[in-house]
Amino acid sequence: MSAAPQIPAAAAVHPDSPGIASAAGVNSGVGQALALFRDGTALTRAEVMTRTGLSRTTVNLRLDQLLQARLIVPSGEDVPTRGRPATRFAFNAGRGVLLVADLGATGMRAAVCDLNGVIASERQAAIDITRGPQRILGLVEKQFAALLDETGHRAADVHGIGMSVPGPVDFARGAVVNPPIMTGWDGYDIRARFGHTYDCPVLVDKDVNAMAFGEYRRNYPDAGHLLMLKLGTGIGAGVVVGGQIYRGADGAAGDIGHSQLTSPDDHDQPLCRCGNVGCVEAYVGGWALMRDLQAAGRDVSSVDAAIELALSGDPVAVQITRRAGRVLGAAVAGAVSLFNPRVVVIGGQLARVEGQLFAGIREMVYRRSLPLATTRLAIVRSSLDNSAGPIGLALSVADAIFAPDAVERLITTT
Repeated sequence: MSAAPQIPAAAAVHPDSPGIASAAGVNSGVGQALALFRDGTALTRAEVMTRTGLSRTTVNLRLDQLLQARLIVPSGEDVPTRGRPATRFAFNAGRGVLLVADLGATGMRAAVCDLNGVIASERQAAIDITRGPQRILGLVEKQFAALLDETGHRAADVHGIGMSVPGPVDFARGAVVNPPIMTGWDGYDIRARFGHTYDCPVLVDKDVNAMAFGEYRRNYPDAGHLLMLKLGTGIGAGVVVGGQIYRGADGAAGDIGHSQLTSPDDHDQPLCRCGNVGCVEAYVGGWALMRDLQAAGRDVSSVDAAIELALSGDPVAVQITRRAGRVLGAAVAGAVSLFNPRVVVIGGQLARVEGQLFAGIREMVYRRSLPLATTRLAIVRSSLDNSAGPIGLALSVADAIFAPDAVERLITTT
């Protein structure tokens, strides 16, 4: 397969936008034309004129540039006319590939995707994130190489890389910042690591942001405002506001697991892994459930074992998970009142115990949040499950490299 012209790797990802940062004075008209095709719609030149209001000459110029760069191709669908049939054009999702890796505390999923974010092939592996970036990213590199080999691609075909991690991320720098469970990762330059092999932009985000974006774009594109909860060993949240991931001023938005909340029936606030006491995660996280079950005399050695015990109907496990649901529900109620999402999506390992957890969450949300914030609110389990992260990463990377200004730069270097 011939190497596709590449988006310049030096392009930086803007912290407040899914796209590549603008260059002063850049005319993004060609990129705006490409945006018409990226939703999968095949259009004729006349239809582009109708949608944009641009002249035939301008449309022809822009589409010819996109055709030359192989960003659009004839779709094979002709529109009957009185004369020669009008050709439709479509986004060329096969022009290259994207590589994504969704890292968790104990496992990872790596995938190769087309330029529409559709997964072509993926791999899973057990990891221990505390082993540090050198060892873990070395494994990611091996997985990437294997995926490219499986699908018949080369490093030169890679247009962008996305990676998510289970910790706070400075999105502008692509670096992990003071992560509670990621020993040795603080400040590590993940982008530079992959720059030695791949000449393309690298996007780094926290895992639940990727999940939130994947759920929003695949399942709730009309919702606009979404809250994603990842319930596993730890507790995380991703926030979509106005169709975009909301990261806050420094990338710390959504850290619901380390907001402090005192349970009404617990006067001894438990110690959290972050060093504080009374955090939501210290009541609800998978490790906290294991702690409480072990203290109650139950033999559990993993989060999955704690889940299975609750699913089996063990009365102590059921009681503990229901209490965890109410504690989490109180935190979610605050988030619902604060930014009024249309949907709350719950994923991660603990979502399997929805019978106990979801009841507590719904009870507290509908009791504590104002009726206006809950009138049309849906609280649902993730349908993408473990695929939410890779899909969200791929879509985020695609949005970045095909942002209007980035396309303009690509056209000029093709």
